[in-house]
Amino acid sequence: MTITLFLPKKTSYEHLITTMDARLYEAARRGDTDHLHQLLHENPLILEIVESPLIIACIAGKVEFVKEIIRLKPEIAKEANQDGFSPIHIAAANGHVDIVNELMKVDPSICLLEGRDKMTPLHYAAIKGKAEVIGVLLSSYPECINAATVQLETPLHLAVKTNQLEATKLMVDRIREIKKDEMFNVRDEQGNTVLHLAVWKKQRQVIELLLDSRTCPGSLEVNATNHYGLTALDVLLLFQSEAGDREILEILQAVGARKARDIALSTIPHSQTLRDTCTAPETDQSQQTSVEDYFKFKRGRDSPSTARDTLLVIAILVATATFQVGVNPPGGFWQDTYKTDTKNSSSNIQAHNAGESILGTRNVIGFSLIMFFNTLGFLVSVFMINILTCRFPLQFELQICLAAMSFTYNTALINTAPDKPRLYVILVSTILCSLTPILMKWGRRRIRSLNNV
Repeated sequence: MTITLFLPKKTSYEHLITTMDARLYEAARRGDTDHLHQLLHENPLILEIVESPLIIACIAGKVEFVKEIIRLKPEIAKEANQDGFSPIHIAAANGHVDIVNELMKVDPSICLLEGRDKMTPLHYAAIKGKAEVIGVLLSSYPECINAATVQLETPLHLAVKTNQLEATKLMVDRIREIKKDEMFNVRDEQGNTVLHLAVWKKQRQVIELLLDSRTCPGSLEVNATNHYGLTALDVLLLFQSEAGDREILEILQAVGARKARDIALSTIPHSQTLRDTCTAPETDQSQQTSVEDYFKFKRGRDSPSTARDTLLVIAILVATATFQVGVNPPGGFWQDTYKTDTKNSSSNIQAHNAGESILGTRNVIGFSLIMFFNTLGFLVSVFMINILTCRFPLQFELQICLAAMSFTYNTALINTAPDKPRLYVILVSTILCSLTPILMKWGRRRIRSLNNV
């Protein structure tokens, strides 16, 4: 007996939805409202089923299609896609002013919608330098200038960081118009104000704009310090270049900008300053410590890829330097072969072969120490390169290169060593080459355990 199973035909329904998705997205891309109504006639719930076609229309800049979608379903204007972008985020980033206007008509507070890392549409417009969009957002909802990202960055911070001069000018003017000069002193997670960032980026026009006489006197903290104890003047002196530093220095000094150290000293009574003169080195040391902390790697601020690239450059430099010492030891090589015999036994010249290290012949201990630490540095740097390039393309070929380089180093080292230290050199190069990965892993675990104590 044959048993026939009758299954629900889900595949045809799914195919219909997929086809309708494609047709709706194509209509959104073209801005074809007639096609939209045709699809709605076929399936009135299409806007409920299909992922927001409004975002496609915002990307393509189709204003009429956006208007029609909003008229049919206003709440769709506040929906975000799986990447955290709402329609107004997309429109603001692409500079579609008319679409931003239409979306703002649904609800002006829509400009406060937070996407990835709590970024609002104004943040994206500031990064992209979309001045017209910024004007629309601030005119409709001035409070959006206060929005801060996860890194506590305002739209003004981001405009300065990304060198968007027009966007910066517009926001500074609007901040002054609405009497919110305190926004100039808002700090990001590093404690930097917009003046810190403008000085760091050497943006003379932005600095002059911030220090304009239209700013309420005393509202801009020229000598505000960040979390590393640096004022704007400290940042200028710390990151010196030839890009108009002198002019920026004169502008800052004209408004009373000072170094953090000078401000600290000025708050101490004169008698106490004289009495504590001997402690000045400690003040210098604290200033130096703050600078060192500024450049230290910090998780969350510095990306792992940047740290990896930096370590890779350092490892390559160490490998290059130590390889050169290994194949060309200090003192050079003997150019001739000399054997002692009974006739010239009184000579001060020691027996040697052409191509052997002169230092290894005359100072065995010194040569041995140099080659031990040089070999250690070379092998550790090769080990670091191997780790930092893990899972890179052509990994097998890179491994062959590193192995060939290590073999060349060891062979050159052994063959240039004189007879006396040669056995020592062979043992050191062989043992270190085999044990370096194990020693490095053990050392990291040991340091980690000591730090946890």
